[in-house]
Amino acid sequence: MATIILLLPLVLPLIAAQTLHWGPCQTPMVQPNFDLNRYIGKWYEIEKLPASFERGKCIEANYAVRPDHTIQVLNVQTYKGKVRTAEGTAVIQDARESAKLGVSFSYFTPYSPYWILSTDYSSVAVIYSCTDIMRVFHIDYAWILGRSRILPAETVFRAKELFFHAKIDISGMKATEQRGCDIF
Repeated sequence: MATIILLLPLVLPLIAAQTLHWGPCQTPMVQPNFDLNRYIGKWYEIEKLPASFERGKCIEANYAVRPDHTIQVLNVQTYKGKVRTAEGTAVIQDARESAKLGVSFSYFTPYSPYWILSTDYSSVAVIYSCTDIMRVFHIDYAWILGRSRILPAETVFRAKELFFHAKIDISGMKATEQRGCDIF
């Protein structure tokens, strides 16, 4: 316990904009029979739990399979009037659960969970990521993505129900501004 107390001042600044909860991560069910080839392409961020690396608007994620079978992840957002990009790599970590990907945006960081809880491939995807900190607390990330910049309210409501049934707290979820994004 003393180690945790000593580490908190070092960790808290890194997680200030994240969603922090006590206890270990939830382990929700993911999309059965996930088909990566149908998932790749462009997705727009509709709503998310706050994340320090996503503070802009017009946020989108583009997925493409590379020749080495890894997945290129290209995130684009407008922040303070400038277009910002971040390129990362995703991998399917276990072929038996292909909807559980790992994503990294640096050679120096381990893969973080990127779990596709549900998708119809053509309009909406529900994504969850969680990082345990010594099983004492965890940092949640959650996204509702759409193939279009705006989704019907009913579709967003159904996506949020999936998080609720998985016992994932999304009370802090915020809509991403997707208007005035014709610069892409």
